[in-house]
Amino acid sequence: MAARRNPRDRSFDVVLYGATGFVGRQTVAYFARHAKGLRWALAGRSHDKLAALREASGAKGAGLVVADAADAEALDALAADARVVLSSAGPFARYGSALVAACARHGTHYCDITGETPWVRDMIDRHHAEAARNGARIVPCCGFDSVPSDLGAWLAASTLAREHGEACVSVKACFSLRGGLNGGTLASLINILDSGERKRLADPFLLNPAPPKGIDPRRHADPVAPHRDADFKAWVGPFFMGPINTRVARRSAALLSGRGKERIYAPDYHYQEYLRFGGGVAAGLIAAGMSVGMAVGQGALRFKPARWVAEALGPPPGQGPSERTMDRGSFRCELVGVGEKGAVVRGRIAGRGDPGNRATTIFVCESALALARDADTLPGGAGYGGVLTPASALGDVLARRLAAAGMTIEPLA
Repeated sequence: MAARRNPRDRSFDVVLYGATGFVGRQTVAYFARHAKGLRWALAGRSHDKLAALREASGAKGAGLVVADAADAEALDALAADARVVLSSAGPFARYGSALVAACARHGTHYCDITGETPWVRDMIDRHHAEAARNGARIVPCCGFDSVPSDLGAWLAASTLAREHGEACVSVKACFSLRGGLNGGTLASLINILDSGERKRLADPFLLNPAPPKGIDPRRHADPVAPHRDADFKAWVGPFFMGPINTRVARRSAALLSGRGKERIYAPDYHYQEYLRFGGGVAAGLIAAGMSVGMAVGQGALRFKPARWVAEALGPPPGQGPSERTMDRGSFRCELVGVGEKGAVVRGRIAGRGDPGNRATTIFVCESALALARDADTLPGGAGYGGVLTPASALGDVLARRLAAAGMTIEPLA
């Protein structure tokens, strides 16, 4: 294995791993427009495909790094020669573990677009302590899952503390979205189900540093039925990404409760999220139907034949929605936070473009750029590391970057 090198002596500020995949190609295009002054590179297993992508994207100054996910030595060399690694190569439980290990070992910052929470739990158990010692910020879940949820919940809690002097008791989020599915996301979902991780997925505190004491996990269980929410003035129901996002937001609260003097979260802090359907009677019926359909679909996917059908009907890895579909997409995340004495704050994170692709590209690229360009101003100070979350690792630096990139971020810290 390569000896650990000083970050200042490394060849690249950012390496985009999985660059030839569906989201990977979008990250390359984003960096070609926004990475002026940075030394960056495309990485993957095929030199010819990387070279062709570099030419097609106009990224003429970018380097090329050949590293297969099964080649631990090549991944170690990649991590040793980069200050930051952005990975879009999923399923991460299949292709991501050796790269995270190398980044933790070499003190290399890392971010990705995974939503595979059991895999994230494994990375915490294996590499959090080493990454903390080496000052490596390992930040999974920097795509649509789970930046709006995690950053939004933290901004609501921070605003309560700053403007009202109250610790946050609860935050709830309500999503509206329009977009498509890419093959990598589907492959990650199928991989989780194939791995038999269903029981771990159900644990509301899966990603917490330690199981909370004296708290009934049933009070934090994922919603299964619709209801009319007075704060959102709409019918809401279970959000299919909730079992991912809520775990990330709870880890942020647990990590941040132990950092600094300011008390932001109450001991039994709650975070929950929903999908918005509308305010009328018809919306209530749709919410009920969708909730039942979601439960039936999740039950069916427990069986391999149903997963085979989903794979056959869905886009294969490397493919996704059309440019037109992605351009016409959008998302909106509305948030309501409540303090210990009853103060209420409202927030919103919203953007144009397909959430799973266009928005995810902005989220993860700006996360990587924050790690590369803004290291001295990131939360926790120089040398802070571990397997973290977007809010605990990037905080207001990422919020301001996203606002500058054209997203609605309210309130800003």
